[in-house]
Amino acid sequence: MARRLTLMVAAIVVGFVASGCANPGIVKLGPDTYMLSRTDKGGVFGNASAMKADVIREANEFAAKQGKVAVPVTLHESPMYIGHFASVEYQFRVVDASDPDAQKVILVPRPDMVIESTGKASVDVKTTDETKRQPDVYSELIKLDDLRKRGILSDAEFEAQKKKLLNSR
Repeated sequence: MARRLTLMVAAIVVGFVASGCANPGIVKLGPDTYMLSRTDKGGVFGNASAMKADVIREANEFAAKQGKVAVPVTLHESPMYIGHFASVEYQFRVVDASDPDAQKVILVPRPDMVIESTGKASVDVKTTDETKRQPDVYSELIKLDDLRKRGILSDAEFEAQKKKLLNSR
C-alpha cells in the first residue's frame, strides 16, 4: 500500500512539473510576426536538432493552415550544458506566398547582448586636412628651374620667383 501511494504521489508530482514546463505554443508578437520556443529537457538523451526541426515544421504548418507561408526572422539556439537544457527560439512572419519576402529567406543575426548609450557625445570631426603646410623649397626651386630651362620664365623672372620663395620661409 505504501509503495502504491508513493507511486501515485510521484505520478502527481511528475504531472505538475510537466504541465508547468509545457510548450507555450505559438505567441503573436506583431500583426504578422510570431514566436515559437522550445526547451529540450531530455538532457544527454535529448535531440536539439530534432527539436529545432520540429519548431520550424510547426511554424510552417501554422502558416499553411492560414493559406500562407512562414518566413524566418530570427533563430536563436542555446546548447545543452551542465545546469542548462538545450533550447530554441524561432521568430517568423506569416505572409502570402506572393509576398516578395516569401521569396527570400534571410535570418537576421541577433546579438547576445545589446549595449545602449543614451548620453550625448561631442566630437570634432574634420573631413579634410586643413593644416597649412610649408611648400617644399627644394621641389619648388626645381620646378622654377625647369620652367626657366624651357624658356617659359626669363632669367629675371626666375630670380624674382626664387627670391620670393626663399623669403616666404
